[in-house]
This record gives sequence, structure tokens and C-alpha cells, in this order.
Amino acid sequence: MFVSRAQLDFVRGKVQAGAQPWKAAYDQMLGSRYASLSRTPKPRAVVECGSYSNPNYGCTDEREDALAAYTLSLAWYITRDSRYATKAIAIMDAWSATIKDHTNSNAPLQTGWAGSSWPRAAEIIRYTYSSWPNQARFATMLRTVYLPKVINGSSSNGNWELSMMEAAIGISVFLEDRTSWDKAMAKFRARVPAYLYVTADGALPKGIGSIDTRTEIINYWQGQSTFVDGLSQETCRDFTHTGYGISAISHVAETTRIQGADVYPEIADRLRHALGFHSKYQLGESVPSWLCGGKLTLGLGPVTEVGYNALHNRMGIAMSNTQRLTEQSRPAGSNNLFVAWETLTHADNPA
Repeated sequence: MFVSRAQLDFVRGKVQAGAQPWKAAYDQMLGSRYASLSRTPKPRAVVECGSYSNPNYGCTDEREDALAAYTLSLAWYITRDSRYATKAIAIMDAWSATIKDHTNSNAPLQTGWAGSSWPRAAEIIRYTYSSWPNQARFATMLRTVYLPKVINGSSSNGNWELSMMEAAIGISVFLEDRTSWDKAMAKFRARVPAYLYVTADGALPKGIGSIDTRTEIINYWQGQSTFVDGLSQETCRDFTHTGYGISAISHVAETTRIQGADVYPEIADRLRHALGFHSKYQLGESVPSWLCGGKLTLGLGPVTEVGYNALHNRMGIAMSNTQRLTEQSRPAGSNNLFVAWETLTHADNPA
């Protein structure tokens, strides 16, 4: 999921050739704490995460160990240095031997974030490394600890459910579980139009669940009552959470494409408008008074590479604002939650 073997081969060739921006992105990744061969995983039987990670009993440790496993699996594929693969396996084994549950109010989101990174790492190792004796135990962990927490979705802000569906879809691929895939994809398809507005939707954004009246929808959209192409349900909350949602949408779409069920054509209009709309203001355009009361909280994060590559480079859609923001932000690093190294994996990647 998320990155195919052909994409990884493209990246490996570019890094070996010293080509930019991939070499700089690779150096950034290899210099990060997530690529350390001396990393000691910190698994817990119960990860407890409250609102804004308070309390934080294993929350950061879990997310960062999952990102480390993914980072190390990328390093293994590019270098063919088996030390990276064995360290990735050691981290995954430590957690699969230990974790039993996620608790407290942020448990669904925490499970979604960590559950998005684990299967990316596991899929690369499973298909490209020679031996992983505890692979079945890791699969059991994904099925029994992670999947039940995310598969039924969330009525919270849209970035929650989108990240949860990213995890559910990635886990479904690793487990080769078509029933869970279908359930997660149905939730994803309902959530995307309830998260990103386009004028074809009519006067109001699409509702979700019991949120379907004008008053309920405006309240859910942070009080915003003027709707334009690309606006997100969380734009007026802040760009950081909006970026989480946009990123998860892009990640899911990448996986569907690899799996032969490409949803990019059906979400392309929403995604291109959302990327362009938020990139424009992230780049410094003045905020009109009708938008979020004339004030935006910026901080979109390293989330544009995947959607930009898919829509602009593969599908030929002009995206000048997104292109400018993407190129000036390279190399895109990690948000330390569930996004990592997307200049390396997706910049101008035709595969």
C-alpha cells in the first residue's frame, strides 16, 4: 500500500544517481531519528491517549516506533543493507509481542495514526526481505488490536475518520481482507465529499451521519457559511488538522491505485481544489473577510507531494499554487504522526 515496488525502484535509482530532490530527501530521512540503527522500541500493553495526548502513556512512542519501522524499511529497500530490515523487524516484533489495547478519548485517532504506518513497513519487509519469523503475530496484532478500533469510523472531525480509514485500508491490504477493505472504502467515499466542498455539491456541503441540516452543517464546518471550491470542513479550525485530512485522502487514493481500484478520477476535482485553495493561503495570500472571519491559522504541513504528483504529473492537471508550495517546501520531512518522507517517495514519481 501507499508505495508500489515500481515507485520504490524509481526512488532507488534516483538516489543512487545522486539526483535531486530525491538525494536530499534521502539524506534527510537517513539523518533522522527514525532511521537510527540503535533505536530501542518502547512497546506498551495498553497505550492510553487523552485529548491532545494528555495523558500520553505510550502515544508518542507508538507513533514514532511505527514511523521508524516504515523509515527503516525504506532505507532497507534503497540501500539493501540488511541492518535496516532487521531493525524494522525488531521494532514490529517488539510491539506485536506486547500491545493489547488503546484507551481514552484519543484512542481511535491514535490507532489510526500508528495503524497507517505499521502496514506500510510490514508490506515492504514481507515482499522484499528474506525472513520474518513473527510476521503472522504482527498480522494478528493488526487484526485484533488495530482494525476493530478504526473500521467503524468516527463522528468526530473529518481528519479523524479519514486517518482511521487510511489505517483500515492499509491493514486490509496487508491482511488481504476484502470485507474490511469494502467497509472502509464505503466510509471513505462518504467522508471525502463531507470533508472537501466543491460547488457541484450545491449550496451546502454534503452531510455526514446525523449532521444534515443547514444549521448543523455550518456548525460542523466551524461556523463557515460561505462555501467555495476546495474549502475543508476544518479550514476554519486550522490548516494543520486540515492537512491531516488531505494527506489521508491522498494516501488512500495512492493505495487504491496500486490495488487496481483507483479512486483518483472520482476525487480529483475535490482534491485539486483543496490543495490549491489551502496552498494559496499558506503561501501568504491575504484572507478575505468572508473566510473564517478573515483569519486563518496556517501550518498545512508536509502533505502536498502525494496529491500533487498524482493529479499534476500523472493526470495533467494544472496546479500552480500547489506546485509552488510543494517545490519550495522540499524536501518534505515528517509530521511525526503518520506522514513521512513524501518528497523521497512521491516527488515527480511516474510509477
